[in-house]
Amino acid sequence: MEGDRQSVKTYVPTEQKDVWRDHADELDMSLSEFVRTMVQAGRRGFAPTDSTGPEEPASETADPRGHDLEKGVRTALESGPCSWDELVEAVVGDVEDELEATLDDLQERNRIRYSGRDGGYVLTDE
Repeated sequence: MEGDRQSVKTYVPTEQKDVWRDHADELDMSLSEFVRTMVQAGRRGFAPTDSTGPEEPASETADPRGHDLEKGVRTALESGPCSWDELVEAVVGDVEDELEATLDDLQERNRIRYSGRDGGYVLTDE
């Protein structure tokens, strides 16, 4: 179904999340929006050079980041009252699973590695 969203979850060191949150704040973005945007930007660097692969789905809204807050709130409230935390979960979603899968894939292909010495994920020379 077009416009259908899925929740994604991953776990990162607290320090990494703090860095991401600070950067997201500087860009006036939510943390989820920041991670989604950065993952998509990073994927462009690994895109196939021909058009045989699957195309990236277009955003369903006029907002280039695909964030439709009002629609998410209204959809969540259709089933009844929601707490603040329930609304946050419904509209923000959870990009953690998608990020984890992406990081796992990049590590399997030796495109990145986790380096404790460097304080997080780093690109490899390949």
